[in-house]
Amino acid sequence: MVNQFLPPLAGGLLIGLSAVLLLLLVGRIAGISGIAWNAVSGAADNGWRWLFLLGLIGGGAIYHWISGTPAPAPNPAGWPLAAAAGLAVGIGVRIGNGCTSGHGVCGLGLLSLRSLAATAAFMTTGVLTVFVMRHVLGGGA
Repeated sequence: MVNQFLPPLAGGLLIGLSAVLLLLLVGRIAGISGIAWNAVSGAADNGWRWLFLLGLIGGGAIYHWISGTPAPAPNPAGWPLAAAAGLAVGIGVRIGNGCTSGHGVCGLGLLSLRSLAATAAFMTTGVLTVFVMRHVLGGGA
């Protein structure tokens, strides 16, 4: 029973630790959308950004390899819905001046009221989206 809670707990602790270390060592907020955008747009100091992104992808891959946990199955909704969802998230990130990691992990930790409002909006929208997808449109997502 306890074992099922260990991976998410360890993951959350590592996310928090990485956000704190990034703030202390580099002086930057761990907002993934901003890190990714500046990495691909050619910001002057983007070496640490690529390492951070590599750590995100590599960390998940290493966890699955060591634990023997299978990778998640592809989403049955297909690529068109995934592309539309990604576009909607990208637009929301620009409108909200940050993503869930920047506002939810770092902004809340810094007691930002703007991040509290943004995180509440993210969570509310997520709950409503799941409700509509499962109960109104009848999907199994």
